[in-house]
Amino acid sequence: MASTLRFNGRVVLVTGAGGVNDLGGDFTGVGKGSLAADKVVEEIRRKGGKAVANYDSVEEGEKIVKTALDAFGRIDIVINNAGILRDRSFSRISDEDWDIIQRVHLRGSFLVTRAAWDHMKKQNFGRIIMTSSASGIYGNFGQANYCAAKLGLLGLSNCLAVEGKKNNIHCNTIAPTAGSRMTQTILPEDLLEALKPDYVAPLVLWLCHESCEENGGLFEVGAGWIGKLRWERSLGALVRQRTQPMTPEAVKANWTKICDFDNATKPQSIKESIGSIVEALNKINSGGEVSANPTSRATSAATSEFAGAIGHKLPPFYSSYAELDTIMYALGVGASIKEPKDMKFIYEGSSDFSCLPTFGVILAQKSIMNGGLAEIPGLSINLAKILHGEQYLELYKPMPRTGKFRCETIVADILDKGSGLVILMDVYTYSGEELICYNQFSIFVVGSGGFSGKRTSDKAKVAVAIPDRPPDAVLTDTTSLNQAALYRLSGDWNPLHIDPNFASLAGFDKPILHGLCTFGFSARHVLQQFADNDVSRFKAIKVRFAKPVYPGQTLQTEMWKEGNRIHFQTKVQGTGDIVISNAYVDLVPASAISAKTPSEGAGLQSTLVFEEIGRRLQGIGQEVVKKVGAVFEWHITKGENTAAKWTIDLKTGSGRVYQGPAKGSADVTITLSDEDFMEVVLGKLDPQKAFFSGRLKARGNILLSQKLQMILKDYAKL
Repeated sequence: MASTLRFNGRVVLVTGAGGVNDLGGDFTGVGKGSLAADKVVEEIRRKGGKAVANYDSVEEGEKIVKTALDAFGRIDIVINNAGILRDRSFSRISDEDWDIIQRVHLRGSFLVTRAAWDHMKKQNFGRIIMTSSASGIYGNFGQANYCAAKLGLLGLSNCLAVEGKKNNIHCNTIAPTAGSRMTQTILPEDLLEALKPDYVAPLVLWLCHESCEENGGLFEVGAGWIGKLRWERSLGALVRQRTQPMTPEAVKANWTKICDFDNATKPQSIKESIGSIVEALNKINSGGEVSANPTSRATSAATSEFAGAIGHKLPPFYSSYAELDTIMYALGVGASIKEPKDMKFIYEGSSDFSCLPTFGVILAQKSIMNGGLAEIPGLSINLAKILHGEQYLELYKPMPRTGKFRCETIVADILDKGSGLVILMDVYTYSGEELICYNQFSIFVVGSGGFSGKRTSDKAKVAVAIPDRPPDAVLTDTTSLNQAALYRLSGDWNPLHIDPNFASLAGFDKPILHGLCTFGFSARHVLQQFADNDVSRFKAIKVRFAKPVYPGQTLQTEMWKEGNRIHFQTKVQGTGDIVISNAYVDLVPASAISAKTPSEGAGLQSTLVFEEIGRRLQGIGQEVVKKVGAVFEWHITKGENTAAKWTIDLKTGSGRVYQGPAKGSADVTITLSDEDFMEVVLGKLDPQKAFFSGRLKARGNILLSQKLQMILKDYAKL
C-alpha cells in the first residue's frame, strides 16, 4: 500500500458546497444562513481536525482569507468551489442572471485567490483548485452564463499556473460531475449517490499535496473515474504565399486540410503556440509547406524513427562579412574603448586589427537559423521548444578580417534525454576549400524525449567540470541595458531578446540576453587574461548554458589554468547564479605560434620594394628626413591577414627602413594588400582614391601620407 498523504500543519480554505465558507443560500444564490458551513465544521472537529466557519460571500474574498489567517496564522491551499445556477435559454437570460453567475463563479474565485496569493508567495508554497464544469468545456443548452464563467475559470487557472510556478504555487482545474445542492433537484436519488463528492475529493487532495508536481492541469472527475484533458491542434495549412494577399477563397480551398487532425500537435503553452506561428512565417518566407510533427505520435518511438535525420546534410549556406560586421560583434560582446587592448577588435585602422575568435559561431548559427532545421527528414522542430544547451567552437586558423564563406551542416546525432531530445548539429565553415572553423550546436528540444534512444554519443564534444579549488583569475564586465539590442544586430533576431511582451509569453520578467552573447563575453575574458588578446593562440571553446542573463547584470568569469586548457564558469555578480558551467578554452602554446610562423614578408612583392627603398636611403636619407619628418608603419596583407609589417623612419638621423612595427610610435599607420601596394608603387592606383574606396586604410596624421608620393615616385622606381 502507498504511504498515506499527510497535510499536517496545512491550512485549507474551501468555498461553497457546504464547505468551510458557505452563504447557506439555495442553489440560485437566494437567501443566506449558517447551517451548511456549521455542519461541515462540526464534522471536521468530530474527526479531530480544526476548522472555523465563515459566512461571507466570495465577493468579499479579503474577509474570508482574514478568517483563516486570524484562526491559523497562514493559508496554504485554496479550493474555489462556490457556485450557483441561473439556467435560462440564451434569449431569456437577464442582465441579473448573467452578472450574478460571473460574480459568484469567476469574480468570487478571483477575489478569494488574490487575497491569498501574496501570503502563498511569501511562504513559497501554495496549492489552488478552480472548479470548472463539463458545461464550460463543451457547452450546454440553457447555461450560456454558467458556461462562460466556468471556462473563464480555466483561463484564470492557466495564467496562475504560469505566474505561480517560480514561487511553488500550483494551480489546477477540475470539472467534476458530482451531486450537490445545485444538482439535487435535477438528478435522481440513485444517481446522486453514485456521483457523491466522496468520489471527487481524493483527486483534489492529491492535487493539493506538497509532493504533487501537477500544475496547469484540467481534469474531468466523477463516480470514481478521473481523466486529464489537453488541447489538440491540427497541422493546419498555409493559405498565403510570400508577397501575395490572403483571401477567403484560399481558406475555403484549404478547409479540409485545416481541419485534418492527422499528425495533430498538442500544444501546452502559449510559447509553443507562438512558436508554430513563427515557424509558419519562416515557411511562407522560404516558400515551403507546414511539415508534420513526428513527436505528435507516440513518444516511445524507436531510435530508427530518426534514422533519416542522423547524417542528414543541410543545403550549403553562403555568407560574407566585412570589418563592420566583426566590429559590431565585438561591441555586442562587450569590447570597449575603455580597454585599450580592445581597440584591435573595434577599430579597423588598428595596426593589429583582428576578428574575435568567437565570431566563428555567427556564421555557423546563420546556417542553422536559415530554415534548415525545418527540412530535416523525420524530425519536425517546434521553434518554441528549442533551447540552446551547449556550444563547441574550434578554429583551424584565426578568423580573417573579411571574407566569403561556405557553411556545410550535418545532423551528427540525436540523443534521448528523457525530458527532451538533443540534436547535435556539426557545422563546418570554409573559405574556398580551406576549413576555417568547426562548430557543434547541442540543441535541446523540450518534451520530445522518451523514445528509448541512446543518451550519449561519441560524436559529442563533452563539457568538463571545473577544478575543485579557488579560481586563478576572475574578470568582470557589466553588460549594458542595450546589450541584447546591440548583439542581435549580428544576426540573432529572436524577439525573446528585445520584445518585453514576447519575453513575458516565454515566462521571463523581461527580455533576456542571448546565451551566445554571454559566451562571447566569457571567451573575451579568457583571451585577455591568458593570451594577451592574441587571437592566433585561440584554439577551441566548449560551454554549457545553465541560466539566463538579463541586460544590465554584471558577468563574472572565474578561470582556472591547467596547462594550455583554461577551465571557466560565468556567474551573475550579485545573485551568484551560474549562467555558463563546465566550460573551457584550449589555447595554442605561445612557443608553437613562434615556431610555425613563417618569416615575415616571404613571397611578397612589396618586400623587394621596401628593401630597395632602404638601399636608396643610404645615400640621400638626411635630405629626405628634412623634407618628410615622419615615421610610417606599413601593414601588408595577404588573403585578408597581415602578412608583413615594415617601418620607414624618415624622422630620425639619416632615416632607415626595417621589417617589423615601429620602434616607438608611428606618425601614420597604413594598411593595404600586397597587390594594391604594388599598384600604388607602379602608379596604377592613386593613394587618395584607394583610401576613399577602402582599399587603403590609414590612421594617425593621415595628411603626412601625402608625402608618400615623393618617396614612392622619386626613390622607389626599380
